[in-house]
Amino acid sequence: MNSLCQPPAYWRLFCWAAAVIGLCATALAAGPNDLKIVARDPAGHGLLCRCGPKTILMVSGTPEQMGAAHGTLLRQQVHQMYQRVQTSIRKDAHLDAAGLLKLTAQIQRRVGPYTPKRFFAECDALSKAAGLTKADGRCLNFFTEQFHCSGVALRGKATIGGQVLHARVLDFTTDAGFQKSACVQVFMPKGRNAWMSLGYAGMIGTVTAMNEKGLAIGEKGNGDAGEGDWDGMSMTLLLRDIMERASSVDEAMQILTNTPRTCDFCYVVSDKTGAMRAMRLTAKKMIVLKPGQQHAGWPHVPADTVLISMHPQELSKALQKAYGKIDVPRLIQILKRPVASDSNLHDAIFAPQTLDMWFADAGNNTCACDEPYAHVNLKQLIDSYRSAAKP
Repeated sequence: MNSLCQPPAYWRLFCWAAAVIGLCATALAAGPNDLKIVARDPAGHGLLCRCGPKTILMVSGTPEQMGAAHGTLLRQQVHQMYQRVQTSIRKDAHLDAAGLLKLTAQIQRRVGPYTPKRFFAECDALSKAAGLTKADGRCLNFFTEQFHCSGVALRGKATIGGQVLHARVLDFTTDAGFQKSACVQVFMPKGRNAWMSLGYAGMIGTVTAMNEKGLAIGEKGNGDAGEGDWDGMSMTLLLRDIMERASSVDEAMQILTNTPRTCDFCYVVSDKTGAMRAMRLTAKKMIVLKPGQQHAGWPHVPADTVLISMHPQELSKALQKAYGKIDVPRLIQILKRPVASDSNLHDAIFAPQTLDMWFADAGNNTCACDEPYAHVNLKQLIDSYRSAAKP
């Protein structure tokens, strides 16, 4: 660009300062210093906390220890989430209770050979502690996801100061009331990466997550595409496996490539170095797009960005309009409708370089994009947990 077209240095400095002030104001809405311990796992492997109006579950140890702490601390919420999942799936699939259990049992049999045993152990320990049957607990964690969502990662010229930002919009029915069981989950598995999920009580997998290494990921389902292709690892647990074992986009790609997959899903993955990819993965095929790479049938993807969306035209236009001026507050505005749908269950913005997450859940009668955002920092949550766990 011609230097005459560039804003003067003092104006760029002013914009940078305004961005920092905006970030601070957003963070102070519900910062880590507001963390309050509500309950402790009697066995010493979990804490239930509140951060403003948000519920935060933190668990550590072996799969059995984490599952038991999860089920103990969120017993009531786990039961409520199970009932909501049952009601929602039965309604959508026109199944009675017996039909639902038969369907989920079939899914379990087919994904079972490809799913690490540690996830079954954790799920079963959670069910036992919460007072669910093993079958019910697995039904809660292995039902077929059909999310219609958006995801975008940005860096370099796209953002103010070149900051790496990763946004995720989860568009899934708000009518089922899943938002009433929403919680930030921090998992600290023994011998593996600690990570956090914007998730739901009783669910040990994830569709929206970031780990302590600065690796973030979000998922978009493609409706009924690929339904029935269950001879692979369950998508939500595949993403968890990535969180626990990978430290970079390259390592995440290796896991996705080498693990048998199910159905038809899209992903956006990014890390603190600025590496990022958008992908569409079926059980047999992979389409991988680098930052700024164009794809036939998709709208323009600006440089230093990757994106997937239920509404790609709207997201592309919004990114191009704000290009070079994107920070967290502006990204929050971009994620509003029409990028988000009328059934917007939760939204999250990750900053992999600093381990911050800004997030919003749907209200009783409002979409997540219309709710105020809260803020947490993964490192601070981990430090708070370890400090509180000391004798």
